Amino acid sequence: MPQLELHDFAPQLIWLVISFVTLYLVMARVALPRIANVLEERRDRIASDLDKAEQLKRKTDEAIAAYEESLAEARNSAHAIAQETRDKLSTEVDAEKAQVEKQIAEKTSKAEARITKAKTSALTKVNVVAEEVTGAIIKQLIGAKLTKKEVSQAVSKALVS
Repeated sequence: MPQLELHDFAPQLIWLVISFVTLYLVMARVALPRIANVLEERRDRIASDLDKAEQLKRKTDEAIAAYEESLAEARNSAHAIAQETRDKLSTEVDAEKAQVEKQIAEKTSKAEARITKAKTSALTKVNVVAEEVTGAIIKQLIGAKLTKKEVSQAVSKALVS
């Protein structure tokens, strides 16, 4: 084998060193800086993406907080409107109830006045009828005719006792 011959061994080592140094310089000057640039760009892009993601997360959290706040305000507003409506309706119902009670009281007092008037009228008429009937009964039973004044006094005495 020609690689193992001693007189060719020194030139092969020299060419090995020259090839290794050349390859090392090419790699160190050209390939590795490009790889380093690609890695650095990738690291920067990842950091940028992480920053954007953090900013978007912050904006999302702010939007969620604003949404929850507006939702709470809407609930409070709806509760206030419902309470106001309940109060308003309650006031209207109370006013209507008072008006109806007033009308009922007026009708009751008018009815009581009519009843009292009818009662008084009936009692007056009862006295008149009682006097006429008493006069007619005395005339038929006894045959005597009494004066109206006498019959009226007798009926009044009978009603009082």
